[in-house]
Amino acid sequence: MKILGIETSCDETAAAIVENGRKILSCEMISQASKHQVFGGVLPEVASRCHIENIVGVVNNALCSCSYSLKNIDAIAVTHTPGLIGSLLIGLNFAKGLSFAENLPLITVHHLRSHIAANYLENKSLKPPFLALIVSGGNNHIIEVTSYTNFKIIGKTRDDAAGEAFDKVARSLGLSYPGGVNLDKISKSGDRFRFEFPRPEIKNAPYDYSFSGLKTYFFNKLSALKQKSNDIPVEDLAASFCYSVADYLTTKFLKAAHDLKHKILVVSGGVSANSYLRAKLKKECEKLNYKFYAPSLKLCTDNAAMVAAQGYYEFLSGNRASLDTNAFSNSSIERG
Repeated sequence: MKILGIETSCDETAAAIVENGRKILSCEMISQASKHQVFGGVLPEVASRCHIENIVGVVNNALCSCSYSLKNIDAIAVTHTPGLIGSLLIGLNFAKGLSFAENLPLITVHHLRSHIAANYLENKSLKPPFLALIVSGGNNHIIEVTSYTNFKIIGKTRDDAAGEAFDKVARSLGLSYPGGVNLDKISKSGDRFRFEFPRPEIKNAPYDYSFSGLKTYFFNKLSALKQKSNDIPVEDLAASFCYSVADYLTTKFLKAAHDLKHKILVVSGGVSANSYLRAKLKKECEKLNYKFYAPSLKLCTDNAAMVAAQGYYEFLSGNRASLDTNAFSNSSIERG
């Protein structure tokens, strides 16, 4: 079964064709990073306008790159939540039009579900049940995946997400957008043990995260250093912060795995590309003899192949969307 996936939840316009949820036939994406760099982050109106300009071309490219037409497609999967509402609506309405014109089934896909599904594309043996850590710019969750379409939230952030923390810390250090990527790059030449940052705990919620206080602690430390000297150890600050966040994420994730008796662990989302987090999770899972899966770097970022992959399993479970279905800026992964 060949599914056309469409992804426009934030600032990447993407389309892909995936066979049976596991084999990528094409994967195309147009990034808007250069357009948003001047703003230091994603400007929703600019993102929406760029999606309008790019979506026809990127879908055509996905079809042409594997010599397909819409006649070869069995269904269309599209992200409908969560994300920037204007961006989501452009992808969803475009998918509705294709669905109506070609009489193809329409499948709506939750963005976080598709991030988990990115792992299916490169790890053919991976199948539920397992425990997943989703880390991105706007979301932080520990999810128990009991089947391809059944998800249970075990823990989540109470305020900011790790990706947002990385971006704001990067901006405070004078790094350009995308902040998290650039923070990771410069951190590799720093001393990760020079500064110690807290790992916040939440009463009666051992698997939940909090990053707002961690960010404030960093900003206070940076302010104190600036008052003493103009020579700020940017690389050491970056390395110490990245290591602290990776350790914080890993510790709670492994505690949940131990308590729930899961030995298959999966990480996904844009922040799963962070070198400290990947290395920390891999090392700890090897120690515990857990199986650990992470998508390749190209599939960590928002892409349409992961949408098509999850769309396949949603289709098998009976998920069909009508032409009056809507997009939502936020929705629980449990509801889809």
